[in-house]
Amino acid sequence: MENSLPCLRLPSLAEWRDVALPKEHGSWSLALEPLAFGLIAAPSAGGAWLALAVIGAFFARRPLRLAWRDASPGRRSAARGVLVACGALTLFSASAAVATGGVAWLVWLIPSVIAGAVFVGFDLRNAAREGAAEVAGAAAFSLLPAAMGILAGWEPWEAAALAVMMCGRAVPTVLTVRAALRAAKTGERDSAPALFSAVAAVAAGTAFVLAGHAGWAGPAALGVLAIRTFGMLVFPRPALRASTIGMIEAGLGLSFVVGVSLAWR
Repeated sequence: MENSLPCLRLPSLAEWRDVALPKEHGSWSLALEPLAFGLIAAPSAGGAWLALAVIGAFFARRPLRLAWRDASPGRRSAARGVLVACGALTLFSASAAVATGGVAWLVWLIPSVIAGAVFVGFDLRNAAREGAAEVAGAAAFSLLPAAMGILAGWEPWEAAALAVMMCGRAVPTVLTVRAALRAAKTGERDSAPALFSAVAAVAAGTAFVLAGHAGWAGPAALGVLAIRTFGMLVFPRPALRASTIGMIEAGLGLSFVVGVSLAWR
């Protein structure tokens, strides 16, 4: 009798690249920037294990979608193999984080898990490019530095400040890039969400500084990003190509992560 269980096999190197590597270049920055930010600002062994667990989950995203809905049986089989490997990495690393840092920090993962579940729901319906999905995905990663702060022994409000600053970088960036690319492609402008989120990010960061939970480097950097948002969406200029926007954002992201996290140290 033919085996009715799903086929699971070890993928080749080429299949690993095809199945596991995300195709959206921006997703790399949205996932890795918060991990680097948290590890530099609040280094700890538990935070390093958490970062490794998140990397496993990041690479599990594409094989999960392919295993769920791809039309090719061979590709679904390869995706299952990669998914199992990524899941094992995430489970092992998360267990090591608990063994190293205890369990108190786990509650700080709840917002990331909720936002991540929203994104996965969109992704499994092949709707990951929708605005709500991209914002949820950005939030899922950028909330993680708070848990890293707790693992490093920070006070709760100080740890929360890490997440607020990182969200202030990530969420307005997603909205800004979406609005700029849409305007360049269709001529239609819907700048209000990006502009509002940029201003709200600066205000939230400033509130944490005034409360004594963070320094001025965060709000200053968020102010620069807000100027970027206004410059791209409000003032007349030639439309920027997607590749140009990608290079600008990569430079801004690197500067934000290194500059703000080192200033925090």
